[in-house]
Amino acid sequence: MTAPTTRASFVERYLDSASRLGEVLFGLIMVLGATLTAGLSIGDGDTGARRLLQAALGCNIAWGIIDAIMYVMNCMTERAEKARLIEAIQRTPDRERALDIIRTDIEPRLEALSDPADRDVFCRSILTYLTNSDAPKITVTRDDLYGAIACFWLVVLACLPASTPFLLFAEPIRALRVSNALLIAMLFLVGHKWGRLVHTNPLLAGVAMVAIGLALVGVAILLGG
Repeated sequence: MTAPTTRASFVERYLDSASRLGEVLFGLIMVLGATLTAGLSIGDGDTGARRLLQAALGCNIAWGIIDAIMYVMNCMTERAEKARLIEAIQRTPDRERALDIIRTDIEPRLEALSDPADRDVFCRSILTYLTNSDAPKITVTRDDLYGAIACFWLVVLACLPASTPFLLFAEPIRALRVSNALLIAMLFLVGHKWGRLVHTNPLLAGVAMVAIGLALVGVAILLGG
């Protein structure tokens, strides 16, 4: 098995398609905002190019760490919600009241996938299962850490192609323009992939993603981000 295949399988194991696209999009927007902001006051020559490279890499490494921490926190929050559901059911002596708790929590997610009779059978099956289940422990797990690593990897990976021009060109403005062109192309590719994922027009989705990404970067710059 080759190294790229190993990396892809690792990321896909811990992040679904929507999450992977979101992480890449987040990384692209962050590096685009960082380089454009730094480019407003950058100097000429190799020093300016190095500062832009540091801005691109530093920004995404920092936000990759933040995003990884948020991933772990979200996983713990999900387990806490499951634990509260199990505890609420087990504290409720009336089976019908416990069933109502499950219906309130589960049924909205199933309305588009099943009819009322099937949902009722499913909810009763869940009640039987959760009545005898132990609430999950709200601690950091190995899978949480692996998922966090996947988040960090994707955010940082997103900035690498756009960072390359700052190594190839000594003139900061030229490097910045090439970098921005690459970022816009990557935004389009993310939008195109998202369009295929949600079964809409990929070309329109790609153009829309570029527009949204540039708008978000503009807002961030205007607000001093």
